[in-house]
Amino acid sequence: MTEQVRDPQEGGTWGPRSAAAEWQIREAVRVQTFGPATERMLELAKVNAGSRVLDVGAGAGDSTLMAAQRVGPTGHVLATDISASMLEIAAESARHAGLANVSTRVADAQRLALASDSFEAAVSRFCLMLIPDYQQAMTEIRRVLKPGATFAAMVFSTPERDPYLSMPHAIAFRVGHLTSPTPDRFGEFRLGAPGALEDAYRKAGFREVAVHTVSTRRRFPSLAEAVQYMQGPLPLRELMVRLSEAERDQVWAEIERALAQFMGPNGYESPCELLIGTGVK
Repeated sequence: MTEQVRDPQEGGTWGPRSAAAEWQIREAVRVQTFGPATERMLELAKVNAGSRVLDVGAGAGDSTLMAAQRVGPTGHVLATDISASMLEIAAESARHAGLANVSTRVADAQRLALASDSFEAAVSRFCLMLIPDYQQAMTEIRRVLKPGATFAAMVFSTPERDPYLSMPHAIAFRVGHLTSPTPDRFGEFRLGAPGALEDAYRKAGFREVAVHTVSTRRRFPSLAEAVQYMQGPLPLRELMVRLSEAERDQVWAEIERALAQFMGPNGYESPCELLIGTGVK
């Protein structure tokens, strides 16, 4: 998933190997929810056979492996992230899938130590909005792309269009009397406001900018499984450690009550809207 604000060496969410391994275990849920949208992102980035592709904030490598399958043995995918442990998972997954066209590099997207004009395409899934200076990162990504190459980035839309992600955070902030950062400073929905993603692309110098809306559904067999998945290596975990034990208990109870509205005969199901931005160098 993601290039995070905190340094993994400082104990950030994605730093420890245990968190990376837990992220890998939950791969099936991510593939079900985000697989088709990821394929759409790769298609919009023109990731084709023989392409040399940069995956920014590759995390455990979900999009990396899908890109590697598309580019084939004559292409190559470089997965970058600030978490070495997440990239280890990505490399292991590539080996297990028999993909020899994947390499990994620990790198900060704001300062890519890569040659200019060296990639035919670049992608980023659920990373861009979490980078402190995403504008600088986009400028760097554009620099390393070849002229005419496309950068496609997937981000979350607005909070009300993904209640599974937004409601628990809102509850935790309220119960803990925490100060929530403004959307323009940090957060999963930082680039979801109308026009925000387009503006970011244009400011970075991209042309032929477009934003595509993709709808998906978050599904779990039961409410208990929906809550259990939420307790995994997500940003919510870091937020919860700032609360007292009593506050955490209250938060989880309120989260369960809030999510119960999305229960139906087939289990838990809630909407999720994604945005895929594209721009050409």
